Amino acid sequence: MIKIICVGKIKEKYLQQAISEYQKRLTKYTKLKIIEVADEGIAEKNKVLSIEENRINRFIDNKDYVIVMSIEGDQLNSVEFSNKLMSIYNNHSDICFIIGGSYGLSPNIKKRANFTLSFSKMTFPHQLFRIILLEQLYRSYKISNNESYHK
Repeated sequence: MIKIICVGKIKEKYLQQAISEYQKRLTKYTKLKIIEVADEGIAEKNKVLSIEENRINRFIDNKDYVIVMSIEGDQLNSVEFSNKLMSIYNNHSDICFIIGGSYGLSPNIKKRANFTLSFSKMTFPHQLFRIILLEQLYRSYKISNNESYHK
């Protein structure tokens, strides 16, 4: 199972539709659960990160293989990402991705991670990034199953 814990809610209908489309596509390959935790808004950074950390931690299980999405993480191409994902499944049945909010993720959440992944050195809005992650998850399953998918 893949669990995605995200800070913030998706309000825009067109983004919700894209997320729903990839959720539907992924049902062929895996169980998927998206958990949204409230963002704390704009306040003092360390306070926000601490509050969001507590909200995120409620949904991380001890058995989860945790992948945090962070600009400091390793960058993989789509084939490498697919191979990494399938390799993780050899030892873990549950993979948990965590997408932070405006200030990113707390140091404690990053320390809890089994792997830190970056899709780019650029900063993306977390609402849009959720779609990018879902698309790459879908692509990775297509790659691992030797199924065609547009490039």
